[in-house]
Amino acid sequence: MTSSNVVVNLPKEMDRKVAILVQVASQYNSRIHLVCGNKKVNAKSIMGMMTLPLDNDDEITIEAEGSDEEAAVKAITVFLKNDECDPVA
Repeated sequence: MTSSNVVVNLPKEMDRKVAILVQVASQYNSRIHLVCGNKKVNAKSIMGMMTLPLDNDDEITIEAEGSDEEAAVKAITVFLKNDECDPVA
């Protein structure tokens, strides 16, 4: 299992951030979860992700397990840190 702690830094105008995050996670075969406090949700589930608040400056943990876990954690980290404009492209 690969995991990483990330401080969320998304543009405020990004109203579709949860849907895009689910798209990013769904590109990978690994099981991926985001953990915030005592809440752990499947990053590939839009319904689960909608229950997880993703506010700027929140620290979350990304956990992935599977054949492409390192790439999955890296891509989600990049997205949440807003290091690239379009991680889905």
